Amino acid sequence: MSKADATRTEILKKAFDLIYRNGYQATSIDHILETTSVTKGAFYHHFKSKEEMGIALIEDVIRKEIWPTITKSLGTSKDFRKNLHKMLKDLLIANPSLTCAYGCPAVNLIHEMAPINERFKRALKKNMAEWRRSIEEEVVRAQGDGQLSTNHEPETIALSIITLYHGVRNMGKVLGKSYYVTFLKEYDRYLQSL
Repeated sequence: MSKADATRTEILKKAFDLIYRNGYQATSIDHILETTSVTKGAFYHHFKSKEEMGIALIEDVIRKEIWPTITKSLGTSKDFRKNLHKMLKDLLIANPSLTCAYGCPAVNLIHEMAPINERFKRALKKNMAEWRRSIEEEVVRAQGDGQLSTNHEPETIALSIITLYHGVRNMGKVLGKSYYVTFLKEYDRYLQSL
């Protein structure tokens, strides 16, 4: 990794940590720089603005932190229900970069920035669409294997699962990690009912 790449990575990693804990709007460029060895000039060499850095955070860091958990879970067994259950279980419990106290960084940015910033909304929507397509592909595969009736709409199932994940992440901030265990039991019942 070149020095420039290492500097960019350092900025994004520190920004991710601070924004995940404190929120995007509450985290200033100066606050980010205080936690790094990076100068303001170096920051602006890599990002024209805080907004540009925030978009890179979504596209580079958040995607890289969450996406491997999703892809590792989907298609790992022949049973699509087990795969979909494993996906949310791993996102909620096994992913080391996500904590119960702070929820999900993407969900947090959806709440904080999507209503007020079109660029954030588009970047977050793009990530969400990719996740939705992956779940839809898992459902279509299951329908082709005869595990699930073709009466079910893959898009509806995918959006339901993503919505459930967003809700449980937010509720976990208040109710704690034990809530995830309760949720996962009900989520399993939902999957078995399909």
